[in-house]
Amino acid sequence: MNIKTFGPVDERSLDQLKRCMAAGDAEFGVLCADHHPGYSQPIGGGIAYEGYVSPSGVGYDIGCGNKAARTELTRADLDAQGGVESLMREITRRISFGMGVPAQERADHPVLDKIRNADFAPQRKLAQLAESQLGTVGSGNHYVNLMEDDEGRIWVGVHFGSRGFGHKTASGFLALAQGLPFEGRAHEGEMDSPPVLFEIGSELGQSYIAAMELAGEYAYAGRDVVVAKVLEILGAEATHEVHNHHNFAWLEEHFGRTCWVVRKGCTPAQPGQEGFVGATMGDESVILEGVESPDNEQSLYSTVHGAGRVMSRSQAAGRVRRTTVYACSVRDCDFQVPAKGYKGETCPTHPDARMRKWRTEAVVRPGVVDWPAVQKRLRDQGIVLVGGGADEAPEVYKRLPEVLAAHGDTIRVKHTLRPLGVAMAGRDVHDPYKD
Repeated sequence: MNIKTFGPVDERSLDQLKRCMAAGDAEFGVLCADHHPGYSQPIGGGIAYEGYVSPSGVGYDIGCGNKAARTELTRADLDAQGGVESLMREITRRISFGMGVPAQERADHPVLDKIRNADFAPQRKLAQLAESQLGTVGSGNHYVNLMEDDEGRIWVGVHFGSRGFGHKTASGFLALAQGLPFEGRAHEGEMDSPPVLFEIGSELGQSYIAAMELAGEYAYAGRDVVVAKVLEILGAEATHEVHNHHNFAWLEEHFGRTCWVVRKGCTPAQPGQEGFVGATMGDESVILEGVESPDNEQSLYSTVHGAGRVMSRSQAAGRVRRTTVYACSVRDCDFQVPAKGYKGETCPTHPDARMRKWRTEAVVRPGVVDWPAVQKRLRDQGIVLVGGGADEAPEVYKRLPEVLAAHGDTIRVKHTLRPLGVAMAGRDVHDPYKD
């Protein structure tokens, strides 16, 4: 095996990459500097398969990626429109964040007709879901940002993927791989499970490629819709755009061979190819481009997609047990009954009081991140944050400058983008469609 690594190597991630490569007889792989363990294939990893494509490698959020659009606006122009805070509130009012939510403002796009007439017939049943969620952002580390570059110009940046349409497409193929129907529920193995591989020439392989490419087109359309809506809110036009996936499989030429390069959390970086790489909610992002060099060739022309996590969401934010109960509506009365199995019981002390349905929370394990302190720090930096949570705080990630430096002469940073406004779903929003 020929594995190119950047930065300090996480051994579990390296083992995951080797396992995936061995299963598909892959000779070439890469671990970018933002890598960390993922499901089966590590995030920040890329593999060149000559005879296979891997739905577990691409992952559940098919086509997750970034788009950035440069405008001619300056900070003064934003202030003249009421300021960054006002604009971020309008962005979150008009654009939907969170799990399975429909778009607040429906958008039409040619990709929806393609889904209604998809080559892979089971995807056609997902057309209504795709239509309702087109242009929604989701949660987790997905965002809409307003940023300022080194020349004082305002950029719009977004990060998200193919939402429920892509998630159901991916889970459907994982079910088919286990002999279940597309609508079946596949048994998801452990994090270090071997990869799911489809031979390129098989019916499943060809069907997956067609379905994956359609989900990727839908992801591109969603990011286009959101960026266009933000530009409309700003009263601006894009003067330059950078747009790419980082969860996908591409047919490429490497070392004289034709390969399907499966990148998970890994940005294509061919010489001259631009990429938008987002940092954390409190740090600078970049526009970069690939550079021809021996190291970049060995990396399958791949680079980072972000800073890379250093702790899990539960480590950062803690673990909370949520329980639904019926509770007495009288103030300071502690009587409650679990909602499961509730049979209309009333409070013995206040039998005439109404029983209200509540969702209670109990901290099982506290997190290591002081979220109020993070929010204050961002305010002091002049960053307007709407939503977000401790699981996405800057301290749960590596520092992007260090990650980029590890890639040396494989990339060139063209613009540095300072965050002015960051919009994310709150941590209390669960989202199975995040990457």
